[in-house]
Amino acid sequence: MRQLRPLVAIAVASAFFLPLYLVAANVFKHGPDITASPAALPIPPTLDNITQALTRPDNLFWNGLINSVTVTLLSIVLLTVVSAMLGHYICRTPSRFARITLLVLLAGLMIPPQVILVPVTQVLNVTGLMGTISGLVLFNVGYYVPFGVFVFSGFIRAIPVELEQAASIDGAGRFGTFWRVVFPLLRPATASVLIFLGVWIWNDFLNPLIILGPAGGTTVTVGVYRALGQFQRDYGGMFGLMVLSALPILIFYFLLQKHFVKGLTGGAVKG
Repeated sequence: MRQLRPLVAIAVASAFFLPLYLVAANVFKHGPDITASPAALPIPPTLDNITQALTRPDNLFWNGLINSVTVTLLSIVLLTVVSAMLGHYICRTPSRFARITLLVLLAGLMIPPQVILVPVTQVLNVTGLMGTISGLVLFNVGYYVPFGVFVFSGFIRAIPVELEQAASIDGAGRFGTFWRVVFPLLRPATASVLIFLGVWIWNDFLNPLIILGPAGGTTVTVGVYRALGQFQRDYGGMFGLMVLSALPILIFYFLLQKHFVKGLTGGAVKG
């Protein structure tokens, strides 16, 4: 059994590495070379695909980048604030209502976003938010709050309640105690929530495609889809768009990765 573990590990690693290799190799090839030999090395390499994606006449990448950054930043900031405060309330309020709220939120983790997309679009239509950045941000906040509460509540249970009691004795209110005492201690959990939700929202395809629509703009993921033509396929330009769309979220992940594992395991090992 032990002899099979390295083979299984190599097979799994190869399955994950192959798509990354294809993207990294083909982004530096000319279009005809991609269709002729997609697995070959880019010899000689070229930056034409990157340049083409950056200089498109319709500014597809730049418009998508602005919309993706706006939607992702607004969503994760609002989600962090709302999830942290709600998680603190649930953990520090010994009432049946708080327990029921937690159960309802955890049940929301089991619902795929595609299931509720039709009623969500109807609500956005009634409120006049369909086809707007605000509507997409509100949808993200409403859907991903359960995950944020789940992570924050597990970590808050590891924080001694005596710290909050001491702040209360010194005259701090509940709101001030949370922001001055509790929230600074939630840095690892905050990093985990930011990474997870940032990657999910950035890579989301279906929800921006439906909610924003053709008139509401595009995101980087939807931009790759809209770069496809009905009668032609510019594979070089597509690979250029895919690599450029992945770079911002990769940089964001590497900046916060040192807090990532600590934030996920902190509440589990101490709660």
